[in-house]
Amino acid sequence: MANVSLDKVHSALNFEVKHMMVSKAKGEFQDFDVDFNGDFDDLENASVKVTINVDSIETNNEDRNGHLKNEDFFDVENYPNITFTSKNVKKINDSEYELTGDLTIKDTTNEETIKVEYNGKAKDPMQGNMIAGANIEGTINREDYGLTWNAPLETGGVLIGKDVKFSGGLEFVVEE
Repeated sequence: MANVSLDKVHSALNFEVKHMMVSKAKGEFQDFDVDFNGDFDDLENASVKVTINVDSIETNNEDRNGHLKNEDFFDVENYPNITFTSKNVKKINDSEYELTGDLTIKDTTNEETIKVEYNGKAKDPMQGNMIAGANIEGTINREDYGLTWNAPLETGGVLIGKDVKFSGGLEFVVEE
């Protein structure tokens, strides 16, 4: 079996949530890892474990970053990581898969399904290694994980939506 590692320089994990019911606040986690076990030619039998360092959250606003890290939201001091451990990979077509697994945020675990678009493999002309790539996307309800802080708006609705959309581009180095 090949040795597979995440190329963090060429990978990203982004999120967005409705802000004030009229726009979106966006951000990313800058430090995360994906432990991939399996063969990219047989993804239905592969497994992944994702570990996200919550302290690496970046929204381009220091006050918002600090608020997201405190006990109103992620409580980084007591819950430093978000994890996702796959349980099942279902092939939809040649490049699309559904990845189902357990997502844990603040000691709350729920089963979630993520859409995966597998982009194939290519040989890196600079390093000579094989590279495999995939895009992911999904939506979770933040309130399902105890992330319930909010504020009512004078015009109706709330400051922050409950649905968090996430997406990412993942690149792996495959050493045969």
